[in-house]
Amino acid sequence: MARLRITWVKSAIGYSEEQKRTIRALGFRRLRESVERDDSPTVRGMINRVRHLVKVDSPLADAQAQGLLSEEVER
Repeated sequence: MARLRITWVKSAIGYSEEQKRTIRALGFRRLRESVERDDSPTVRGMINRVRHLVKVDSPLADAQAQGLLSEEVER
């Protein structure tokens, strides 16, 4: 299953309690923290609710950019 790297980039102060609970449910404790989660519809829905507060990357893309993975491994 694919993984997503999610980074909390903007404070939840001033946003609804529901959005603060979503940030916590994604596993964040501190601003600028990154977590990795399996790519699933549930996680995608949570990200969608707080998309203005988080940034989403693929760890696979990061590894490839650093030259840690060859092109063949990606397929």
